[in-house]
Amino acid sequence: MNTKPFTSGPGENAVVITRVADRQWHALDDDLVVGRGHAQHRPDGRLFVSIDAWHDATFDRLAEAMLAQLPAPLHTVVDEADTGLTAGWRRAGFTVRRREWEYAVPTDPQLTGLGAVLPPAGVTIVPAGRTDVTLLRAVDRAIRDEVEASVGWQSMPVEVISHPEGDTIVDPSKYAVAAAPDRYLGLIRVVRAKRPRIGLLAVRAGEQRRGIARALLAHALGTLHRSGSAAAWTEVQESNDAARALFEGVGARRLSSNLELVR
Repeated sequence: MNTKPFTSGPGENAVVITRVADRQWHALDDDLVVGRGHAQHRPDGRLFVSIDAWHDATFDRLAEAMLAQLPAPLHTVVDEADTGLTAGWRRAGFTVRRREWEYAVPTDPQLTGLGAVLPPAGVTIVPAGRTDVTLLRAVDRAIRDEVEASVGWQSMPVEVISHPEGDTIVDPSKYAVAAAPDRYLGLIRVVRAKRPRIGLLAVRAGEQRRGIARALLAHALGTLHRSGSAAAWTEVQESNDAARALFEGVGARRLSSNLELVR
């Protein structure tokens, strides 16, 4: 444990920054917790920080203490609408790395226009829970390698994690795939927690522009519609024109945006 006292305002009350655990900090004002900081390694190896503080001065002192004790680079994610929080991280030297739009996607084929969409000739859609895990891991690894060789896996959403060699799929039951006779060509992952969420939609580079992604999306949304879900949610990087066009083309409605900041 270590502490760092400072005066926090006109009243000259001593606010003390205390590292209460390996990656946790508290800001204390006369034994009252007036701010908290936290650091966590995500599964992709990146270190993310967060701060919850009552006042800007407390935020800045927490940031100062944390940044002095943590290795760079550091990342954080904020709701772009939270201008105060965004400004705090900018004061701490963070800059915008990426912007992601959150969309609500209707599932009703009458709204999406996907009711009659079929995969291209020679391609079939294998529903979630029926995939061959070996082939699923192979297509996931191939897509990851293609991304890494082009824009780099670090360009992918924070949520899309990179696992050790040979362990690229956490839960195979969440994936539907587009299948050729001898291999899988693309995949879609839908997570059903508080609300259904499309976490990944990807097609092998050599198979793109054939309508496979659209067919996978039609299958996933149709399945959700039949199970009673009126909408799904997804995030799309602002610079991904193809993905934005795909989702907006089926009636997806933009709800908000998140910023990933880096220092």
